[in-house]
Amino acid sequence: MTRILQLDIPLLLPEVDDAADGCVTRLIAELDGRPGVEQAHVIEAGPESPARLCIHYAPDIVALPRIRDLVTAAGARISDRFGHLLLAVDGIGYQRRARTVAARLRQLPGVLEAQANMVSMLRVEFDRQQISADAIVVALSGMGVGVRADSEAAGPPVAPPPAHGHAHDHGPARDHAHDHARPSAGVAPHDHSHGSRLGPHGELIFALMAGVSLLAGFAISRLAPDAPLWLSRSAYAAAYGFGGFFTLREAIDNLKLRRFEIDTLMLVAAVGAAVIGAYAEGALLLFLFSLGHALEHFAMGRARHAIEALGRLAPETALVVQGDTLVERPVAELRIGDRIRVRPDSRIAADGFVVEGVGSVDQSPITGESIAVDKQAVADPAVARIAPQRLAANHIVYAGTINGATALAVEVTRVAGDSMLARMVQLVSEAETQKSPTQRLTERFERWFVPLVLVLAVALLLAPLVIDEPFSASFYRAMAVLVAASPCALAIATPSAILSGVARAARDGVLVKGGGPLEMLGAINAIAFDKTGTLTHGEPRIRDIYPAPGITTQELMTVAMAVESLSDHPLARAIVRDGDAHAGGRALPPVTHMQSHAGLGVSATIAGETVLLGKSELFEQVAGQPPSAAMAAANRKLHAAGQTTMMVQLGSRALGVIGLSDTPRQDARQTIAELHRLGISRLVMLSGDHQQVADAIATDVGIDLSRGGLMPADKVAAVRQMRGQGTVAMVGDGVNDAPAMAAADVGIAMGAAGSDVALETADVALMADNLGRLPFAIGLGRRTRAIIRQNLVVSLGMVAVLVPATLFGLGIGPAVALHEGSTLLVVFNALRLLAYRHPAATPAPINPTNPINPVNPVNPIKESAQ
Repeated sequence: MTRILQLDIPLLLPEVDDAADGCVTRLIAELDGRPGVEQAHVIEAGPESPARLCIHYAPDIVALPRIRDLVTAAGARISDRFGHLLLAVDGIGYQRRARTVAARLRQLPGVLEAQANMVSMLRVEFDRQQISADAIVVALSGMGVGVRADSEAAGPPVAPPPAHGHAHDHGPARDHAHDHARPSAGVAPHDHSHGSRLGPHGELIFALMAGVSLLAGFAISRLAPDAPLWLSRSAYAAAYGFGGFFTLREAIDNLKLRRFEIDTLMLVAAVGAAVIGAYAEGALLLFLFSLGHALEHFAMGRARHAIEALGRLAPETALVVQGDTLVERPVAELRIGDRIRVRPDSRIAADGFVVEGVGSVDQSPITGESIAVDKQAVADPAVARIAPQRLAANHIVYAGTINGATALAVEVTRVAGDSMLARMVQLVSEAETQKSPTQRLTERFERWFVPLVLVLAVALLLAPLVIDEPFSASFYRAMAVLVAASPCALAIATPSAILSGVARAARDGVLVKGGGPLEMLGAINAIAFDKTGTLTHGEPRIRDIYPAPGITTQELMTVAMAVESLSDHPLARAIVRDGDAHAGGRALPPVTHMQSHAGLGVSATIAGETVLLGKSELFEQVAGQPPSAAMAAANRKLHAAGQTTMMVQLGSRALGVIGLSDTPRQDARQTIAELHRLGISRLVMLSGDHQQVADAIATDVGIDLSRGGLMPADKVAAVRQMRGQGTVAMVGDGVNDAPAMAAADVGIAMGAAGSDVALETADVALMADNLGRLPFAIGLGRRTRAIIRQNLVVSLGMVAVLVPATLFGLGIGPAVALHEGSTLLVVFNALRLLAYRHPAATPAPINPTNPINPVNPVNPIKESAQ
């Protein structure tokens, strides 16, 4: 079903009052083409109404929070009118119950969308003008569903605010409203109850009581045949009561919604068995059905535990520096600007930056990196405090990560509820409520299949009119077919795999925002990469150095470093940063009369001689003559290799040429080789640099096709062209690549732990700034698709086998045993994803002709002179 969302443009973009503004065009470009968004367009302003952005979207494919995230990432904001609840609840024990609760919520006025899953996570989107968060919680209570204490996806402990909806101020990049029932201090243990009033294991206890009653009735009827008949029937009645308690409640809820679900089929079969006197078999059916539900819930709790384990990573208290003393305070009471002390080998309590100390931090809980990351204090805390999001990674630490062997002092930049860890847990929990394409397909199949089974059962009741058999035999056969044809395993086949896959990905620092992206990851046959910051480091580095005849590398680099040390140009910083390795430790000579020539280079004076450093045009403009033929030849060769060059001359002597370029990541070549091994043959690099630079990087990392000179709109067109030939992923940093990522089937952002925008725009976020996690994510997606296919084969295959078997005489007892066995089989098959390990890739060979940062052993200037 398509929903339409209309947003006033002046509210979205306060500085924009014209619907034809470029910002509006960019916003539509980011939304249009996104899976689940059918259309995004502008409704022109009327006499009494402002211009509006109209979005037609399918809520079961793309949730309102994802649209909100895309809009806010584009620099706009959504009105506080729309609320978003993410609740951990009691009273949802299995997938059919989850569907019923969500369906009943969607009938409430003002509820735009509701999704629930079998591990007791509930996501609700609502219109605050029609309904409040409190009213939704009250409605849930009326359904026997209670909100748990750890309601923000079992996140780290934060201060409990009022229960009503409220808005969080996340800064300019996250200016949107959430209504989370926040947890109290600490994290409540996972609760396996089906109803909060019946204790944590209510359904399992009821199932076992049904089994005891069934066994008692069977023992009385077989071992004491002279006992009064009412005695055994009382035991069977108790088995019916215990085994059918939850099933009856669910069937009643479904009938109120005019829905025939599997619970209804089972109740009809059990009651039918009692009607013909088969009390034992009817009690056995309800016992095994309720036991299967309880075990299903218990088993899927393992997937929930994987997420709860994330939430428990952050400590509950922190050591706060107050003058010369340390005061232990709850993490929930920490505020931005507090300074905390982190002891060696302890977990960091909050997101922040290091202000004292040098050491290493194990960031694997957040990013999945297996190697500890070096950290050091910022040079000036006051400057860092102004824009902490711009700090280098070696200054930033995250809550839940583990400090190394040295003590650190950290200044808090985010409160507990907004930490990277809390956001990870929240995003993963939201993702677990999102349906995958296969799940939506199986649910549509069930909607017509269950009524069809009821029609078949009624038809079988009429068998005595056609064949010569007693009505009791036909009735028994019809009840057995009801059991055999109930698609219990089918209902759980896909969501159990999605839950396990999302949880497994999060454990390795990969956030997958729902079942759709996870399935799409497994279907990818083409990947488009952004160049800068994705395949490369995103900053220039020295690649080649060509000293002139009679000039040493040390002499060339000493002069270049001395001059460039006075400049703040990115290329100058690269010369100074990388030049130490080639200058031989020489002292830099004093430089005077430094002058910048825009777009050409710089000139300066060293020991009375003029130094020129830059393009050939600089030599013509300042010295009045072009550089030597030898230098020009070396310059052309470096340009052909896609490098930016700097020619250096001191007085009348040519010193040489330095080539710089953005260097590939060390893991890029190995990652590309691994993707080829996975069978992804179409790997394309999209870059805004000129084609020669793009070709050089593509050749270096092993990508066969590169496209340079692209504007953001060109990248979108390139991705859409690739989509015409298959399923496409776009990998970028989530900032400049947002439109292209939105146009792809799956948008994948790297380094999301350091970028709010990347977290909000991507379908899949690699928390570490590590391209090597990409093959793991795709491999997990493929394994998830394989598990889903296996589960569908088992579930549908069991129905295909059992229905004919019951038609030809298989009893209710064996049918229900096989039926529930197949349900548990698909659950445990899905749980195998929690143990998934991507096969280690074979290291890619190093290209000896193009190392990362070489000093070229061959001197073309000397050769040309000869």
